[in-house]
Amino acid sequence: MPELTSRSTSSFARFGGQPIAIGAVALAIVLLGIGSMTLWRAYTGTTPETDRVVATRQLQARTAQASEQLVEKTRGLEVTQQESIDQLQVVQDQLLTVRRLLAAQQADTRKLSEQVGTLTESIDGLRQSFASVRASEPANPPATRKRSAGGSAKPHAIRSVNRKRGKTQG
Repeated sequence: MPELTSRSTSSFARFGGQPIAIGAVALAIVLLGIGSMTLWRAYTGTTPETDRVVATRQLQARTAQASEQLVEKTRGLEVTQQESIDQLQVVQDQLLTVRRLLAAQQADTRKLSEQVGTLTESIDGLRQSFASVRASEPANPPATRKRSAGGSAKPHAIRSVNRKRGKTQG
């Protein structure tokens, strides 16, 4: 068993005994990695840092453009809303005017209805008085009228013509 422990410690001791060599190898690997990355970036012409900066600036430009568009659309909506409010105010004013005109027309209609009712009552009263006057007249007209010898035909003809005219006119 002593051999096993000596072997494991000797291999560790061999690497542990030369720390400068391990450090030099590690430094060479790091330098080789940095050099290869630098060559790769120089060959492709792109660096992640500049790509990130460009992407950030593009994102900021798009954000600013979207903000400007939103501001313009908001202003457009404000203008449209104000126009709608103005149109609504005009419609409300027109409605108020129409209501006033309708109220005035209804008042005129009531006055005319009252006047028609009054006229109807007056006509009914006249008809009744005319009917009562006719009823009080004798049924047969008096036969003792004096007619002149030469002029009896002429007034009678004028009266019959006037009666005909009155019937056609009325």
